[in-house]
Amino acid sequence: MEDLLREATERAIRYHAGLNARGVAPSSEAVNNLMRFRERFPQQPSDPQIVLTLLDEVGSPATMSSAGGRFFGFVTGGSLPAALAANWLAGAWDQNAFSFASSPAAVVLEEVALGWLIDALALPPECGGAFVTGATMANFTSLAAARNAVLGRFGWDVEAEGLFGAPEVKVVVGAEAHPTLLKALGMLGLGRKRLTTVPVDGQGRMRADALPALSKSEPTVVCIQAGNVNTGAFDPAVEVCAVAREAGAWVHVDGAFGLWAAASPGRAHLASGVAEADSWATDAHKWLNVPYDSGLAIVRHPESLRAAMSISAAYLPEGEVREPMQYTPEASRRARGVEVWAALRSLGREGLADLIERNCGYAARFAGGFKAAGYEVLNEVNLNQVLVSFGDEEATRRVVAQVQAEGACWCGGTVWQGRAAMRVSVSSWATTEEDVGRSMEAILRVASREAGKK
Repeated sequence: MEDLLREATERAIRYHAGLNARGVAPSSEAVNNLMRFRERFPQQPSDPQIVLTLLDEVGSPATMSSAGGRFFGFVTGGSLPAALAANWLAGAWDQNAFSFASSPAAVVLEEVALGWLIDALALPPECGGAFVTGATMANFTSLAAARNAVLGRFGWDVEAEGLFGAPEVKVVVGAEAHPTLLKALGMLGLGRKRLTTVPVDGQGRMRADALPALSKSEPTVVCIQAGNVNTGAFDPAVEVCAVAREAGAWVHVDGAFGLWAAASPGRAHLASGVAEADSWATDAHKWLNVPYDSGLAIVRHPESLRAAMSISAAYLPEGEVREPMQYTPEASRRARGVEVWAALRSLGREGLADLIERNCGYAARFAGGFKAAGYEVLNEVNLNQVLVSFGDEEATRRVVAQVQAEGACWCGGTVWQGRAAMRVSVSSWATTEEDVGRSMEAILRVASREAGKK
């Protein structure tokens, strides 16, 4: 075991050391070489060292260099050094973090990390929360609490009776709601097609003046967004929460990456009013830069979360401390709180704010470079997202494809309100001024060659 772990460490170190020298996307040769994994299930055992060698020699070259500083896709960051090291150690611990009895260390670290997160994100101190896989499950978990709470106000126990015969729940979303939110609503039996959709403005913000009439006579959940996945824009939380509160509605915030703006004094104004909501969903593997997977569901009233997620059995001991199994969809689960604690402990409040502010500054630099070169930036660059068009749809798609193929950096393509665009998402602690300059030069070089073609 010791020799194998030591070799795994050395291989991982070599992988990280080589990130800056390789292309961000894997080569076609490396991807084709993955066919070596497609073998019949072996009949006989294999030496673990042979297994590790195969994994590294075939798998590592075919990875995306998302751990480096020039990956600007999908609003994802790399892993902070302390978070990655904590992830390795927690893997060696091999803890099941479902209860204090199964892992005292994991439960205490999770509880501490949750308190720090609530503080850092400027949310109400009485909040409870759950560590889950990602924003999809964070939305699911928070909205399960919302569904139960709003139906409970009308005398309906959805945990006991289900949704058959229940009062209809009115769900209000913006026209730019993220697909994972809609997926969560579907899984909860609230439907994807029966939603009340609110129009948005040119940045994807829900228009407060277009909110439907809300009434205390029907159970209602209003879902708003903190950080549109394309533009980074925030729905008007102050106005929406005020209207919802008057009607007794529950407000849920999908803040997969944008919620982290609240941790930076320079960007906190973007999240104004968000703390007035009833629940929030975010990803630590996005802007906190911890390893996958690490989502967070936070609910103002912990008892609402527990009511939706509780579990009991004679063989499941429960002590006086917070038992994670009572707040999450899963029972058996890895100790995600360990690396979140490590990330926050290593950054501190100032380091977290600097990470966010630095990424936002790099996004502004990208936007400025595109504009100076004569290309159209389609969004207000107030956060870490940049949308740029290189002309018509065909030209823009050609530029995106060629930038990805050349490998100096990686940016995704998207469609924003009917227009093709390149999306640059700056989310990594590892990104430097040099990375931005190198990436900008590569994008503009490709654009100058491809944008004018017919």
